[in-house]
Amino acid sequence: MEQRQLLSGNEAIARGAWEAGCGFGSGYPGTPSSEILPALAELGDCYTEWSVNEKCALEAAAGAAIVGARCLVTMKHVGLNVAADPLFTLAYTGINGGLVVVSADDPSMHSSQNEQDNRHYARAAKVPMLEPASSQEALDFTKLAFEISERFDTPVLLRVTTRICHSHGVVSVGERSVKQPACPPQPQVAKYVMLPVHARQRRALMAQRVASLRRYVESAQVNRREAGDPAVGIISAGVAYQYAKEVCPGASFLKLGMTWPLPEQMIRDFAASVQKLYVIEELDPYLAEQVQAMGVAVTPLPESLQEGELNPERVKAALEGSPPGPQSAPDLPARPPQLCPGCPHRGVFMALHRLRLFVTGDIGCYTLGALPPLQALHTCMCMGAGVGQIHGINQACGAGQRAVAVIGDSTFVHSGITNLINIFYNNSPSVVIILDNATTAMTGGQDHPGTGRTLHGGPGRKLDLAALCQGIGIRHVQTVDPYDFKQTQAAIKAAVERDEPSVIIASRPCVLLSRQRGRPFVVDEESCTQCGVCLQVGCPAIISSPTAAGRRQPQIDPLLCSGCGLCAQVCPQDAIRQAGDTA
Repeated sequence: MEQRQLLSGNEAIARGAWEAGCGFGSGYPGTPSSEILPALAELGDCYTEWSVNEKCALEAAAGAAIVGARCLVTMKHVGLNVAADPLFTLAYTGINGGLVVVSADDPSMHSSQNEQDNRHYARAAKVPMLEPASSQEALDFTKLAFEISERFDTPVLLRVTTRICHSHGVVSVGERSVKQPACPPQPQVAKYVMLPVHARQRRALMAQRVASLRRYVESAQVNRREAGDPAVGIISAGVAYQYAKEVCPGASFLKLGMTWPLPEQMIRDFAASVQKLYVIEELDPYLAEQVQAMGVAVTPLPESLQEGELNPERVKAALEGSPPGPQSAPDLPARPPQLCPGCPHRGVFMALHRLRLFVTGDIGCYTLGALPPLQALHTCMCMGAGVGQIHGINQACGAGQRAVAVIGDSTFVHSGITNLINIFYNNSPSVVIILDNATTAMTGGQDHPGTGRTLHGGPGRKLDLAALCQGIGIRHVQTVDPYDFKQTQAAIKAAVERDEPSVIIASRPCVLLSRQRGRPFVVDEESCTQCGVCLQVGCPAIISSPTAAGRRQPQIDPLLCSGCGLCAQVCPQDAIRQAGDTA
């Protein structure tokens, strides 16, 4: 009897990998891909792990694939930048067990620093790519990706986007088919040792593989023609197909499930059967440019359609010849994101703000330190970049113009360590503050080597960040409690004045890890002079109302207050105290 379940796209990918007999799953958490590996772990019978970074994840999976295990590697779009080095060479070596790499793109940058289109990676690396348009296809295409990977001896990219990852659909599920790895590994030097003499041979084999893939894709069932009005033909893939289908249900469609290599003859035949041809796609004109390069005429659409997510309204406007404009949002009051009440990062940023330091930063919850009223973060480029930038800034500016870097604990392990080694090696007088909140908070609270717990929640080996920094050779490594504002500010001030590298570890678990709170704080209105210093903390629990004199009277919402006490520590009048305390 057929079983049907309501699954998100991410859950469907996990289910497809499980049904395909995946034996090794690895990745690094990154929205919108973060839920895939936990879902796969929950299904059981498959080794899964959070790896240190995406490069480590893909290289570990490559090892498992060499001995024949089917492997799934998950990451968000910028994660593939980190894993690109092994991916391009894996396209040369090929695999043994099926190797599927999930790249989750994030149009409109809901939780990302850029809006790159990772379809270009498939074309550049010459690896096949599948793009599901629903939860059912997410499951089916994942299973097919393993089959293609093993049939053509290549890694396969499975490209999804935010809406596919997080939308739910009814999915027909099946049983698991187990494929046992062939251990121990057998040496294949000419295949896996990429000396130039071997790489040249593999390059020729890769060309043969691409030719075989081009023949395969012409009859692959994932690409299909849908007959309709021949006046309008639409080529589309992924979630863009769903939008186009909703807007033009009567049009003729060429729905692509495999977007590299493209089925050229199928595209030519489809184009010849319609009077006007459109290509509807999200982000770059990846498909349109390749179709035009075949000599096929494509009706142009506004370039503004390439910015942000698509939706039916934007697609409809573009097809009607109207400017599609940006993705519309409900007309709601502005509500900027902010650090949670009691967030341990707030004490560090308050100290940095008071010391008037230039701060290089990174990807994480703490990026919100750039916003008012804290305004104590001045760069954010990519994982680990803040630690690299601080070295360049301090070397260029010289003594007396010190800047400070902040980086999260998970991000430090991901890609901050090598930059810290570079600081040590070059004796750069730089200060690196590791914001250790014992989790990968921004992507949902996943564990990492610094937490001592694995993806399954069981015990793992805990990385000692202080010992690691000392092992590198950093002489000045200090751990502070960011709830102790005076200690934190003094540690930063002393580190900045040193003429050699320093590391400060601000250690306090994320407030969301435990629902236990301290006694809330209250404002003694008789002692309060309405100076506004507590409002500069930027805590959502501190609210204010205007007074007759035009000043702001601060108050603390007892339901939001976590009891961290930062507001009390910075109040110059000692007008804030814990509820129940007397003056």
